[in-house]
Amino acid sequence: MFIPLYDKNALTYVRFQYVTILLIAACCAVFFLQATGLEQRAVATFAVIPRELLFVNWIGGAANGPNDVLPIPESYTLVSYMFFHGDLVHLIGNMMFLWVFGDNVEDAVGHIKYLIFYILCGIAAAAAHVLISGNSPNPLIGASGAVSGVIAAYLMLHPRVSVWVLAFKFLPLQISAAIALGFWIALQIFMVMTPQVGPVAWWAHIGGLVAGAILILFFRRPGVPLFDRGSPSS
Repeated sequence: MFIPLYDKNALTYVRFQYVTILLIAACCAVFFLQATGLEQRAVATFAVIPRELLFVNWIGGAANGPNDVLPIPESYTLVSYMFFHGDLVHLIGNMMFLWVFGDNVEDAVGHIKYLIFYILCGIAAAAAHVLISGNSPNPLIGASGAVSGVIAAYLMLHPRVSVWVLAFKFLPLQISAAIALGFWIALQIFMVMTPQVGPVAWWAHIGGLVAGAILILFFRRPGVPLFDRGSPSS
């Protein structure tokens, strides 16, 4: 795999990516709170747990699990789960993708619409995971699903942009977004077609990708082209 480091893609419509920075800060703040020792009970309360969510039929009341800190409605977890992460590597990986690619998606749709876009992609990711996982008691946490939506949108907007990535954890490469993100998406598709092993919720990634690819068609500003049409090669 690879870690994105930097893209050569200046902002056009906004002066600064306030929402992207706010989302990163929120995820980091929640992770800090997790490290204070409340992790298990916080995850039990704010994670998406398919068994509990289905028990209350998605939009019902709280399932009141034995480890819940607060009896919040289970439907709220479709948003809250995005801000929790399993470990530092999980957090850093998601935040690097959001840092590199989120600003240009925010630029293409505007601050408020970008926040809505991000949340909707995260909800779609959780929904896909729940539909596949069924009665699973395992919690779903992480921004990966929402970030997958950002990745899909970026790829549809700027496939020709040059991106610096760190491949295999040590090799810096400059490649097009089409190659970098296309490979990442292909990996997600490959993983959902193989037996599910390990803690990664691959179907959540797919749900976020599909949502992002569809929503960007409607959320982008009037006149913002797809696939770098009318732009010189970067």
